[in-house]
Amino acid sequence: MTFDYTSIGFYTFDCLGRPVNDIPPNGDTYFIDELTMAVSGAAGSASIVGAKHGLKVQAVGGIGKDDMGDWVLQKLNSFDIDTKNMQLCEDYSTSASIVTTRPNGARPALHKRGATAGFFVSDELLDSVLDTKILHIGGVGLMDAMDQGRTKEVMQEAKSRGIITTLDVFASTKDDLKLIEPLLAYTDYFMPSEEEAMALTGLTDFEEVADKLLSMGAGCVVLTLGEFGAMYRSRSGEKFEIPAFDIDVVCTCGCGDCFNAGFATGLHLQMSAQDCVRLAQASSAQNAMGLGSQAVLKDLETTLQFMKTTKTKELVSN
Repeated sequence: MTFDYTSIGFYTFDCLGRPVNDIPPNGDTYFIDELTMAVSGAAGSASIVGAKHGLKVQAVGGIGKDDMGDWVLQKLNSFDIDTKNMQLCEDYSTSASIVTTRPNGARPALHKRGATAGFFVSDELLDSVLDTKILHIGGVGLMDAMDQGRTKEVMQEAKSRGIITTLDVFASTKDDLKLIEPLLAYTDYFMPSEEEAMALTGLTDFEEVADKLLSMGAGCVVLTLGEFGAMYRSRSGEKFEIPAFDIDVVCTCGCGDCFNAGFATGLHLQMSAQDCVRLAQASSAQNAMGLGSQAVLKDLETTLQFMKTTKTKELVSN
């Protein structure tokens, strides 16, 4: 295999500012302390974190013919991420967000849907895209061209080739279950947030949520629970919870996406399931400590040291 990790899906250009309490009325101007740019999205953040952790990474998604798309490619290439399968979608702009980060780290955003909806993995690209040990799909619900059945075909082929598959969604609603359910039979690790998982299933008890998703075919369900940590359930019966790290939160934009790549790094290193989740939590926590996805996260050595030296919160059960 050429690549350790291939991240398919939602790549977005983000402009982030903090602290933002309100949007100025009329034509007024408010002053903020920080402003930055980042490649983000369920696939974008994951690809960069994987690369920072030393994985050989391939990016697969769409950009528009605009300055934002040029910058996204430049940023990905700066981390030695292979971008040959990032498609220029002529009729779309680059997916982009304005993120208004609150003092408590919450990050309401204004998003322009763009080329994530237009890219498509054709049969001619399949061998190249699947030349990988781990395949991550991030952004189901935004990938209009792929969400019509092609994502299932790609994941099915990946499983037939013995590739490990991970799956994440974008701010799901119950209506998105019809897009997710066909994918779960080909998903080794499904990693939604608790809000997304509850919205998909219509359930509020985390055990019932996990049981339902496992019954639909997922090999493992890993729920990210924000400040309450993470919960792991597998079809084999393995189950545990991991508390969150005790940190000062700056911005939560991209935390779940960085979690996914941290987990994949653990898989790549053949860690135990618990250590994979710990590494995922450490990746997510470092992300939350700065403005802009992956801003604080440096490399694998630093993440492993963070795991060893940073205190965790008290574990709270659902």
